[in-house]
Amino acid sequence: MTDVSQAMPPMRIERDSMGEMVVPDSAYYGASTQRAVLNFPISGIEMPRRFIWALGTIKQGAAVVNRELGLLDPRIADAIAQAAHEVAEGKFDDQFPVDVFQTGSGTSTNMNANEVIANRASELLGGQRGAKRLVHPNDQVNMGQSSNDVIPSAMHLAALAALRDDLQPALDRLETVLLNKSREFWSIIKTGRTHLQDATPIRLGQEFLGYAGQVERAKLRLERARADLSELALGGTAVGTGINTHEEFAARVTAWISAQTGIEVTETTNHFQAQSTIDGVVSFSGAVRSTAISLMKIANDIRFLASGPRAGLGELILPEVQPGSSIMPGKVNPVIAESLIQVVAQVLGNDTTIVTSGQWGFFELNLMIPVAAFNLLQEITLLGRAAANFANQCVVGIQATSRGPALVEQGLAIATALAPVIGYDKAAAIAKEAAKTGRTVREVAREQTNLSEAELDDLLNPEKQVQPGLGGGPAAG
Repeated sequence: MTDVSQAMPPMRIERDSMGEMVVPDSAYYGASTQRAVLNFPISGIEMPRRFIWALGTIKQGAAVVNRELGLLDPRIADAIAQAAHEVAEGKFDDQFPVDVFQTGSGTSTNMNANEVIANRASELLGGQRGAKRLVHPNDQVNMGQSSNDVIPSAMHLAALAALRDDLQPALDRLETVLLNKSREFWSIIKTGRTHLQDATPIRLGQEFLGYAGQVERAKLRLERARADLSELALGGTAVGTGINTHEEFAARVTAWISAQTGIEVTETTNHFQAQSTIDGVVSFSGAVRSTAISLMKIANDIRFLASGPRAGLGELILPEVQPGSSIMPGKVNPVIAESLIQVVAQVLGNDTTIVTSGQWGFFELNLMIPVAAFNLLQEITLLGRAAANFANQCVVGIQATSRGPALVEQGLAIATALAPVIGYDKAAAIAKEAAKTGRTVREVAREQTNLSEAELDDLLNPEKQVQPGLGGGPAAG
């Protein structure tokens, strides 16, 4: 017979304002966290690493500033700052078990951080975890703060870090490789397509210049939206009035965070909007969504241009990274582009969740911050990784075939160049006759106009139809 008492891990008693709770003796969290674990057995998804980093960073800055302001005993403040730094570094990630789907303000996660930091700080001071700890999670770790200003601030700070570390470098890399391909393919003239139908000629390099331009402008949109995230709600405490916090607290903490992280943040100029809404997050997510849609267009164009190799367009050859079929030998699929497209679908879903979350600001507080934070961080990180992967495993190795140039002379839209000389109607009739008979526009025009061979050569010269003046040359960007 098994001794159940021996199978149970050692436990200890922790207390919060509601009373006692039993927690594992090895845990650094306390009663409030344990209540949240029991209250929200929903998904098993915890708050992201970067969010915990941001939360630890804010708590560290708060301890430093409260020490400077003379509000905390220096020994206690230093212990809190050290413990918070360890949280930010990831040393206690296994001590953050609270589910993403929790209280809408994120109070459970804020208290989770307060309790872990308080217990660790007590250890650093020579004390112990639990009821006899030397540092209080509310009175000292949470001094000058509220979940209502800390959690949205952590969401903003974490998103700014994700943008800096994941998405911006990926877009920089993708823009660079697209511009390189534009230069490489500049001499290749092919048939353009509008409405999936043949259009006037275009340089393959011009197509890629367009893709690079999409990425360039996506970066600009993200930079404009970044300003919304750089304002932190810190200092507003419960409802934006700043009750129970020093008037210099928020400005000093945001200055400390900026200096320590290299991410420029400031105290918001309007605490009431900062805590009652997540408008800035909704706006920034919109910029991420726009970027994702741009990347989907690029990935799909490249995927279609590489379709074939014999029954498709076949104008591009993509790097072969893995077998494409378990049954068809030799088949190779555009899997890197497909991976990016799937990430775009996920990002669009995340953005919809964030938009919905933005609608749930009631009076002085938005009630969807944890799920908005999770989705925002996931979409930024996923899109950054997928864009970098697309650049490095697909775009950089793309090759052009001879198929695009070979089809230019057979194209019907080159009749456009005849219209200024013989008129639109006559040029249209020539194009229709060419389509009907399977001949080229040149052959029909030779029969139905008085244009000399030299004039036809000049008018139908594809080089003259792809002048770079309308969109930049290969060195653009």
